[in-house]
Amino acid sequence: MVGPTGCVYGVEFAHRPGRDLTNMAKKRPNIVPIIEDARQPLRYRMLVPMVDVIFADVAQPDQARIVAVNAQNFLKNNGWYIISIKANCVDSTAAPEAVFASEIEKLKKDKLRPKEQLTLEPYHRDHAVVIGQYRPMKHKKAE
Repeated sequence: MVGPTGCVYGVEFAHRPGRDLTNMAKKRPNIVPIIEDARQPLRYRMLVPMVDVIFADVAQPDQARIVAVNAQNFLKNNGWYIISIKANCVDSTAAPEAVFASEIEKLKKDKLRPKEQLTLEPYHRDHAVVIGQYRPMKHKKAE
């Protein structure tokens, strides 16, 4: 839920969904449409401040990396992320549970700590949502 002073930065690369996002933003002043590739956050870094939450529903094989690189650029320390994992989009040859486990391990390596995993069965087959917190590595003080 976004409060009355909150803002949503929507990143979309595909033409039709990008047009839909732009049209929605015309009706909702707290939505900032960004027509860009989420794999390249440096292309839109000047538009997005540090945020409290990242929600990702990208349906790409490298979706964990996409979330990680955006978290590194925009997610506040201890900020939350929500990622929708579509097993068939990541690896159509592996069992969905194996894909989910593999994606969670990728997230952990990038300091995205999962707190909860939910399957979307029976509404969406082979889909899961992972909710977690971002904790970047602490830098050692120079001596």
